[in-house]
Amino acid sequence: MSRPTDAKPDAEGWESLSEEASGGSLAPSPELEEALREAEAAVEARHVGRAADRGHSGHPGHEALEREIETLKQEKAQLEERWVRLQADFENHRKRTLREKQEALSYGHELVVKDLLPVVDNLERAIEHASASSGADFEGMLQGVELVRRELLAVLAKHGVSAIEAEGEVFDPNLHEALAQMEDERVPAGRIGRMLQKGYRLRDRLLRPARVMVSKGPGQPPAAGEGSD
Repeated sequence: MSRPTDAKPDAEGWESLSEEASGGSLAPSPELEEALREAEAAVEARHVGRAADRGHSGHPGHEALEREIETLKQEKAQLEERWVRLQADFENHRKRTLREKQEALSYGHELVVKDLLPVVDNLERAIEHASASSGADFEGMLQGVELVRRELLAVLAKHGVSAIEAEGEVFDPNLHEALAQMEDERVPAGRIGRMLQKGYRLRDRLLRPARVMVSKGPGQPPAAGEGSD
């Protein structure tokens, strides 16, 4: 059976189409409305988060912390620069000390040698004079050698070298070296009776001890009957 051409369509469907046609847009569904609300909430939450970040970065405590960090960075850089300078100064000081020590070992006695050169000159003149006289002027040669000896002792004294007194002194193991004992009624026991070799010291430092013989006093008389047959 064919449908009559003049039959009206369903009333509700017709009204719905009419409303859509008259309004020019579709009516939002519940699902669409929910999605729009969620999107709006997300956008609003993002704006709130950004505002909170801006507020936190502008907090006075945060700015003070940043200034303190920057100050510490500057102090660290200054300390590193100072450490590098100190290391360079120490290395230069070490090299200079080694150089001065080497120079002291090589040339520290330069002044003594300069003062001894005239003594050597006078000794050579005395030898030349003795050779030219063929031993005839023995007294003159002896006087020349004595002059050289006094000059040499003067040079040593100038540089703080002095002879150690020995004969007649009380034996001192810090200054004297006993090589033997001797009987001498003129020298009390424990004192030095004879000096075999002079000792010398440089100011308060011992260079060489004096080699001596120590008296043990007068000899004991033989006991009664000793030495008789």
